[in-house]
Amino acid sequence: MWRDLARGALMVSSLGLAAPAAAEIASARYTDPTSRYPHGVLGDPSEYTTLEVREASGKLHRLRWDAPMVFEDVAPRLVDMTGDGASEVLVVESHERLGARFRIYEIRDGDLRPFAENPHIGTRFRWLAIVGAGDLNGDGVMEVAYVDRPHLAKTLRVWRVTSAGDVAEIASLPGVTNHRIGEVDIAGGVRDCGAGPEMIVADARWQRLLAIRFAGSGLRTEDIGSHGGRASFAEAMDC
Repeated sequence: MWRDLARGALMVSSLGLAAPAAAEIASARYTDPTSRYPHGVLGDPSEYTTLEVREASGKLHRLRWDAPMVFEDVAPRLVDMTGDGASEVLVVESHERLGARFRIYEIRDGDLRPFAENPHIGTRFRWLAIVGAGDLNGDGVMEVAYVDRPHLAKTLRVWRVTSAGDVAEIASLPGVTNHRIGEVDIAGGVRDCGAGPEMIVADARWQRLLAIRFAGSGLRTEDIGSHGGRASFAEAMDC
């Protein structure tokens, strides 16, 4: 689980052979800013063309997008989405005609490659703000949670991601947000105060803080107090 962040096809033989081990990822970052997708939702007209991922061994991988795609995000996130003990990289990518999607990359067989992704929103300059990723309902399968168009649709969406890389939306909740246009970070995140994961967001009017728990196939919301800027989010994330 992680908190708010500041701006800054494999075949396996059925003859008993083990799949190639995933490499341990030590760090990831976006580089090479570009102005060719001038959405400006994160405070400036630049997004990023390149994802740099460094293995624990020191080996560096660079994935560069030419038009029509960019990385439109605050920072890559490292999370074990496959349950093999090694982290994958969760990013947000935007297409100049189709808008944003999340995508997960892994290092396998020595290469940085896509593992899973959801569909693009479908329209230029439409974005999603990641809340968090993990086993949000305790069923042993990982999920990615984000706010779909936090300035417009303001809808929390939860997508299941299996260890085979299959994705499916399994829950949604309107009336929440975690970002305002021009902010360089994403508010809230996923916390665990001892009773399981909770997603911390604001209500759509930025008046209240909400703790949302994914129980089974549904989302349960608890009002945990008034919104008082990033300090109130930090306090909530600290339980």
